[in-house]
Amino acid sequence: MTDNMNHKIAGTVGQNQRRLWDFLFVAVLVLYPLRHIAWGLDLWDTGYGYANFEYMGTEHMDPMWLFSTYLTTAIGHFLSLLPGAKTLIGMNFYTGLSISLLAVLGYYFCTKVLKIPAWLTFFGEFTAVSFCWCPTGSFYNYVTYVFFLISVICLYLGLSRGKGGLLFAAGVALGCNVLARFSNLPEAAMIVGVWAYGIICWLEERREIVKSSRQTTDFSRENSRENSRENTDEQKARKKAAGVRLRRKLLQNTGMCLAGYLTALLVLFGYIQIRYGMDEYVKGILRLFSMTEVATDYTAASMIMGMFDWYFQNLYWEIRMCVFLIVGMIAVGLLEFVAACVRDSYAGKDTVKKVLRILEWAGSIALAAVMVFWLYRQGFCAREYTNYGAIIWPGVTFLTLTLLVTLWRIFTPSAPKEEKLISGLIFLIVWITSLGSNNKLYPSMNNLFLALPYMYWQFYRFCKYVGSFRWKRITISAMPVKCLLGAFFLLFFVQVVLFGRSFVFAEGTGVQDLNAQVTNNETLKGVWMSEERAGWMQGISEYVNERGLAGRDVLIYGQIPALSYYLQMPAAFNPWPDLDSYQSGQLEQDMLKMQERMDADASYRPVVLLEKKYAVYLEAGENALEALQPTEKERGLIVDNPKLLLIGKFMEDYGYEKTFENEKFVIYE
Repeated sequence: MTDNMNHKIAGTVGQNQRRLWDFLFVAVLVLYPLRHIAWGLDLWDTGYGYANFEYMGTEHMDPMWLFSTYLTTAIGHFLSLLPGAKTLIGMNFYTGLSISLLAVLGYYFCTKVLKIPAWLTFFGEFTAVSFCWCPTGSFYNYVTYVFFLISVICLYLGLSRGKGGLLFAAGVALGCNVLARFSNLPEAAMIVGVWAYGIICWLEERREIVKSSRQTTDFSRENSRENSRENTDEQKARKKAAGVRLRRKLLQNTGMCLAGYLTALLVLFGYIQIRYGMDEYVKGILRLFSMTEVATDYTAASMIMGMFDWYFQNLYWEIRMCVFLIVGMIAVGLLEFVAACVRDSYAGKDTVKKVLRILEWAGSIALAAVMVFWLYRQGFCAREYTNYGAIIWPGVTFLTLTLLVTLWRIFTPSAPKEEKLISGLIFLIVWITSLGSNNKLYPSMNNLFLALPYMYWQFYRFCKYVGSFRWKRITISAMPVKCLLGAFFLLFFVQVVLFGRSFVFAEGTGVQDLNAQVTNNETLKGVWMSEERAGWMQGISEYVNERGLAGRDVLIYGQIPALSYYLQMPAAFNPWPDLDSYQSGQLEQDMLKMQERMDADASYRPVVLLEKKYAVYLEAGENALEALQPTEKERGLIVDNPKLLLIGKFMEDYGYEKTFENEKFVIYE
């Protein structure tokens, strides 16, 4: 009786401890993504995204962007109505919770469903959050990842547990993702997971049929040849029946996924038809396809080659790491050979065997340390953690390892079919996430909320269960592999976590100095930035406040689209008209509509806000180039730029005059 009571008490204590650790892990994963919400001033993506959320609609947005990210923009618009959303910190908080959601969803799925140890999962999710280089202002990325993760979870549970409703839900999530970002169309390839899992189950069933038939046949041979023939016929019939069941199951599962996918599309398209009309949606998406004529980095070939280019470049490092591995295998193999000789001829073999084992460990650890030191010395990863150099090649190496390990588990006969399923789904996540983006493999690195816990788990199991292999008379030890992989994972973890601590996105790079704030702008209240940027924003905010320009339409040109949100001035038609995807012909059409409105309503006169280098060129022409000293890329954006010249002509025709100027911005009214 006492023993039972003690056992129950111990079980209760253990359960309470697990709950406490779960609570602590989840709390960290909720709060950690919000660590940088008051850091940095980005003049590109962050404010651009928030301006589109606040001023959602065809009046102040480019219809191409509105419809290609419609669901994301609608969610963002809802967030912009919440308390505090008129501030940059407030919107960073709300959008930052999307990363918290991804980390917590991944944590619970990995611990409760995949049964990965909680501490391993936590470290995996913590690393994944640290890897999130993309600003949450580019909200369409994180909305994409949320729907993608939900679809993967539903696919796994629906297939492994035979629940068709979850397959329908997976289809709904993938369908919603097309409206979250139109370039998510390739995610429909997740249906491959349904077919692959069906084939895996079919092969296992065939294997069981063959196994049971062999046992029956062996018994039958002892009785009669006729019984053996009957068993062979029965085996064929069972295999045929298994094939029929496979086809039926595949059709059923595919149909459920497709039904969910189409349902989501029909509902969302129905709403768009009521709100805007499908003809407007079609026009916007057709422009999306036509933008590749000028934005060549968005062509399918360019995006795919960008992905493979990094994999090929990284072979330089992977081959050299393999050289370290081969050296370690040879050295440990020689020690194993010596140990084998000692076993055969030496009386004190146990002592020598222990010494050799210590030498194997010491040699493997030393070689791993040398490899890490060499990688740092040769520039495999930078030790400056405010830029991407800290994580590019470690990240690509991790992605390569993930692809190899998932393939290995998929084709390992002894692996459970559920593990093959999750391995296949993670393989697809790594491949598909970067499709539809011109950012090479960066999107895949930003979406590792399942891959990182999975890989830590696989490495943990490899270290725990894999020992030595015997090949003929040669012993092959896994010790060098464990040590060198462990060294890489440690390097990877350190680099990513330090990167996550320091990196904050600003105009495609990381912020450097965070020692000043703007005191006269409510939207930027409490945000830390460099003194230079604070000076820019302090000056223009003071002018906007004095002139009461907040709420006035603004025509912005230059790499400063975020000012629409920061100054609370809605764009006249597009906050970022200098993007390549926004063609000069479309700008001409939109400006013509704006001019027609100005002609019809004398009180309507948008403010013109230019980045200073563009304003200087408009005023001084080619004579300004010597003072500006533009790079070749900047020269192409400034000299004879048809968009800039069109805006200059518009200001001349309508008598605009310069009313404000500082080191970064110029305002015309």
